[in-house]
Amino acid sequence: MTFVKFVLHLVNQTLQIMKTRFLFPYWCRYLGYALVLAHIPVMLLRKMIGFDIPGNRIDNGLLSPHHLFFMTTTLLMAVGLFLAAFSKEKIEDEQISQLRLDSLQWAIYVNYILLIVSLILTSDTEHILFLNLLIPLVFFIIRFQWKIFQNNRLLKRDGDLR
Repeated sequence: MTFVKFVLHLVNQTLQIMKTRFLFPYWCRYLGYALVLAHIPVMLLRKMIGFDIPGNRIDNGLLSPHHLFFMTTTLLMAVGLFLAAFSKEKIEDEQISQLRLDSLQWAIYVNYILLIVSLILTSDTEHILFLNLLIPLVFFIIRFQWKIFQNNRLLKRDGDLR
């Protein structure tokens, strides 16, 4: 009997450890979206600034203005998407965790399909890196929010029928 209690105690401890999620607080979602929205006008205006003109790149080193601009804007976009993707929901339960896991799995599938296709069809490594960095997060956010929307709509519809 004590052995069974001990085993049940170990199983309970293991399940509690496995339930721990490393997610950012809910408010980090808004910070992430703000970084993404701040990134969009900067990227649209980059041609006006002169960083996209091919003949304008005199120094192609790591500290060239073009590379620093690309690195800064890409990192801001990646951090914003990362914060938006991995922030807690208002109600974080097992169903949300399952949706999060399924969406992450689909994001990895889509990322590798696009990575393989882009490696076969193009030799532009800068754009492949950019896609490989951002597409999984964008696809994860879209699919995860879409699944939450579908579940909420289903719950609302089932609640109205009763």
